Amino acid sequence: MSLTKVNATAATLTKNRTEGSVVPTSGMCVTCIDGCIGMCEIGKSAYRGHEVLYPQPFGMITAAGEKKYPVDYSHFNILSGVVGAHGIDVDSDKAIFPNVNLEVEFGYDKGLKFKLPFMISGIGSTNIAKNNWEGLAIGSALAGTGLTIGENVVGMDPEAVIKNGKVVDTVDLKKRVKLFTDHQIDNYGVIIVQANVEDGRLGVQEYAIKELGVKCVELKWGQGAKNIGGEVKIKDLKKAQLLQERGYIVLPNPNDPHIIKAFESGAFTEFERHSRVGMVTEEGFAQRVEELRKAGAKYIFLKTGAYGPVAIAMAIKFASKYKLDLLTVDGAGGGTGMSPWRMMNEWGVPPVELHTLTYRYAKQLADKGEYLPAIEFNGGFALEDQIFKGLAMGAPYVKLIGMARAPIAAAMVGKTIGNAVKNHQIPVYVERFGDSIDQIFITANKLRNKLGNKEFELIPTGAIGLYTYYERLAQGLRQLMAGTRKFALSYISRDDIASLTREASDVSGIPYIMDYQKEEAQKILMSS
Repeated sequence: MSLTKVNATAATLTKNRTEGSVVPTSGMCVTCIDGCIGMCEIGKSAYRGHEVLYPQPFGMITAAGEKKYPVDYSHFNILSGVVGAHGIDVDSDKAIFPNVNLEVEFGYDKGLKFKLPFMISGIGSTNIAKNNWEGLAIGSALAGTGLTIGENVVGMDPEAVIKNGKVVDTVDLKKRVKLFTDHQIDNYGVIIVQANVEDGRLGVQEYAIKELGVKCVELKWGQGAKNIGGEVKIKDLKKAQLLQERGYIVLPNPNDPHIIKAFESGAFTEFERHSRVGMVTEEGFAQRVEELRKAGAKYIFLKTGAYGPVAIAMAIKFASKYKLDLLTVDGAGGGTGMSPWRMMNEWGVPPVELHTLTYRYAKQLADKGEYLPAIEFNGGFALEDQIFKGLAMGAPYVKLIGMARAPIAAAMVGKTIGNAVKNHQIPVYVERFGDSIDQIFITANKLRNKLGNKEFELIPTGAIGLYTYYERLAQGLRQLMAGTRKFALSYISRDDIASLTREASDVSGIPYIMDYQKEEAQKILMSS
């Protein structure tokens, strides 16, 4: 049985004519008939070509691979016992889930502190990010968590001022940073500015540090969704030409007279902007870290994607050797919808395998007494049980869980409900909870009391949506941790989960559930 749907998917708006009879290997209809209009990917590619590479409608959706990996986090269960408590008094009146502490501190000086162990990783220049940034930035700040401004934000900003190849002023980046910092409470959480090849050439991080007061920057080797640079689509000829002038790869060539004529006649409606892939060397990496420190960066992160063992070993070793503050490891299959669809499904190391390699390599360095930065796992996390398992899989080195699609979804839903309330067009499914912001959003009263009426009224409902989603994750995570008798994040361990299959155990090194605590149980049974 194929692990991936081939040749037809909602992501590319394609389907088979004979949906009940499909060839497992090719995904083609069992009977491909002359006269079909071409609803499948092969057929649609016959007239839309490279456009069908990407999830659609491009820029309005998030998307993630639908491949069913042989091993995933559902192949592990959280286990617990009936004895003791870690991080709190062994007292049933004190060891209750509201008392679980979810705060985390990290960085070389432990100077970064989060209320919750969540990070939104690399939301960049795409429309889906820009259109929901208010909700993401303000919601993250209010929750006391982290948010990463992804690649290409400056390069894509038509109002950015670039002189001699370097950015000297921006509108978009400045706004994104300010929306977070203006709503940050008691210095919890952090806004991070990420950079790819083009950002590095434009001097984006130096500008963010010196002009915007950003203290935390991230180097990017890749992500879990793809092994090439970021892509977006451009519907405006002048903007396509501007981006090519700024050094981006733009296809087709927006300055070619024949291409311009074809675009203006409606032969095609959008250009593609692509980023370059980086070329990692230790010398270049060390030099860039030193440059950023001299520029004033207080904390430096590294994000790497779903590459193989050599890349992960390099990432951990370099992060250790050059004293970085956080290493993010992003498993395959994720993404926010800007990656080629087949690449999103068929490239890279899946989360469980990638996270296991990361744990093993980190342990190897730690056992030698070498410095280790905090580690963050990414790769399709969305709910509290998955978050707990990710923290356990990488314990004690993993301090944070990164997400993208799920927080974006929460912010989008919050925004949509806010618009519905404003327009008095609340769907029945939502209307049963009330007809006002305070009635529909369960955290509204808490936020109103925390911020005051005047400030609360200025908070976009996208931010309330994200904050409320995080509130659910936090309470769910506290309940799971209390059940495992772990009352602070530092007590979570690999012993808190068990593999449900032998294959999952072989991959992860987490004991098979029928072998879990076998020796301890026998000691009890054999005792006098």
